[in-house]
Amino acid sequence: MAKQIQFSRNGGPEVLEIQEFTPQDPGVGEVQVENKAIGINYIDTYIRSGLYPTALPSGLGTEAAGVVIKTGAGVTGIKVNDRVVYAQSKPGAYSTLHNVAAEKVVQLPTAISFEQAAAAFLKGLTVHYLLRQTYEIQPEETFLFHAASGGVGLIACQWAKALGARLIGTVGSAEKAQRAKAAGAWAAINYRHENVVQRVAELTNNKKVRVVYDSVGKDTWEASLDCLQPRGLMVSYGNSSGPVTGVNLAILNQKGSLYVTRPSLDGYITCHDELVTASNELFALIACGAINVDVPERQKFDLSEVQKAHATLESRATQGSCLLIP
Repeated sequence: MAKQIQFSRNGGPEVLEIQEFTPQDPGVGEVQVENKAIGINYIDTYIRSGLYPTALPSGLGTEAAGVVIKTGAGVTGIKVNDRVVYAQSKPGAYSTLHNVAAEKVVQLPTAISFEQAAAAFLKGLTVHYLLRQTYEIQPEETFLFHAASGGVGLIACQWAKALGARLIGTVGSAEKAQRAKAAGAWAAINYRHENVVQRVAELTNNKKVRVVYDSVGKDTWEASLDCLQPRGLMVSYGNSSGPVTGVNLAILNQKGSLYVTRPSLDGYITCHDELVTASNELFALIACGAINVDVPERQKFDLSEVQKAHATLESRATQGSCLLIP
C-alpha cells in the first residue's frame, strides 16, 4: 500500500494525517512517480491553514523528485525508470506515489540528486521568474530581497551573485545574516535590530532601489514601498506574516508613482516549453556549483513526521529548504 498525507479540516500542523491508499493508474497524459524526496514549501502552510481555500479532504504538496514507474496513454518524451522532478502538480505530492501531468514533469540530469532537485525546483523556478522575468536584474544592479535566508532567499542570493548583481537581504538574526552573505548576498539587514528603510538608504547612498522582492506581506509592505526609487517596482509574492489588505492605491502615487505586482509561478510557467527553459537555466547553475541546495540533516523529515516538519518551518527556525523523505 502507498502512503499519503491528508487533512480533512483547516488548522495547524496537527490536522495533517498519514494514511494508506491504493494508487490509481495514471490517466491520459499522466505519469506515476515514485517519490524519493518531497519539497516542503511555505505555500503548503497557507493551504493547510485555509488562507488559500481548497476542497476538503485534500492531499498536500506539489513538488517532488523521483522515478517514473508507470505512464498513461498519450505520454511521449518520458518513460518508465526516468529520473524526474515536478513542482506544479495537483495537490498530493506528500506521498510515496503520485500521478502527475506529464507536462508538469521534467527529466532530472544525473548530476543532480533527488534531494537537491526536491529542495530546489519550486524555489528555483520562483527565483527564475522573479529575477529573470518579473524584473530582469542586471549586472551591478542593487536590489532588496526579504527573507534572504529562507529556501527561496538563499537561492536568490546565489543567483544574484551569478548574475553579478548586489542583493541586499533582510534576515531575522545574526546567524541568518551570515548565512545569506555566505550564499552571495552583497549586504544583510537584521530587521530585528536595524531599520530596513534607513539601512537601504545608507547602502545605496540614498538612491534606494529599483525593485523590492517581498514574500513577507503585511509586516513589510510599507517599508518595502519606502525603499523604492520613483517609478520603482514592488514585487509582492508571498504572505508569511499575513496578506496585504486594504491597500489605498493613492499611496503608490504619494511614494513616487510606484508599480506593484502580485505574481505567481503559474503566471510565468504556462506550458511545458516554458518549464523546460526555466528548468534548464536552474539545472545549469546547480550542476556547475553556482547554486548549492544541499539540505541540512535536521531539515529532513520522514513522511510520518509531517506535523513536526510544518511546525519547524513556521517557527522560522529553518535555513534554506526542508524535505520530506518517503
